[in-house]
Amino acid sequence: MGNYLRNLRHRRRKRLADQYAQPGHDQRVAVIGLGRFGSSLAHELTRRGWDVLGIDTNAHLVQQHSDTLTHAAVADCTDPEVLRQLGVHEFSRAVVGIGTDIEASILISSNLLEAGVPNIWAKAISRQHGQILERLGVHHVVLPEHEMGERVAHLVTGRMLDFIEFDDDYALVKTVVPDIATGVPLGQSRVRSKYGITVVGIKRPGQDFTHATAETVVERGDVVIVTGKTQAVEAFAELS
Repeated sequence: MGNYLRNLRHRRRKRLADQYAQPGHDQRVAVIGLGRFGSSLAHELTRRGWDVLGIDTNAHLVQQHSDTLTHAAVADCTDPEVLRQLGVHEFSRAVVGIGTDIEASILISSNLLEAGVPNIWAKAISRQHGQILERLGVHHVVLPEHEMGERVAHLVTGRMLDFIEFDDDYALVKTVVPDIATGVPLGQSRVRSKYGITVVGIKRPGQDFTHATAETVVERGDVVIVTGKTQAVEAFAELS
């Protein structure tokens, strides 16, 4: 989404890295299920310096990733005793990356909760699957396919160039600026009071993204990053 978003993500990652670097902070995570989602997550965590234990019932997958991950094990985590033997109950974080086998996903999540793991993420393949995980008490439920589908739908049907929605019905959108916001400083255009959105970044053709202020004058053809409630940013993008 351009330099602005890359810088935003970099600052967020740095804050998290600084937090996790505090003395005594547990940088261990167990990733259960080394399919496309789990293995991608595990490799990224390893790249960031985390101690990753990757677990799967498929010996071929474990062998495939054993050289990259800190630890890798062939095991069936639907058995709570297996989790205990692997020491997963001592981890502060665990990710259940299993999607296709819903029963295994639910059993493993339940075992992790029973073991007292304080932060559990679990992948869900449907809303119903996600609701079951939430009712169990899983702390973070991820619906990667559903979330990507919603994002692409916004791009296909609207005038947005990129779209990211957060859990609290808040979105970040990249779009060509509508005429109603051009030619005058943003403070005078009153887009915040009129449309309920905030312009946080601007990109002029041939230039990098820069932060927007109340004095910034947006011209026709500029690309802007706007934030606000999902419905508000959708409506604003449709004006362009």
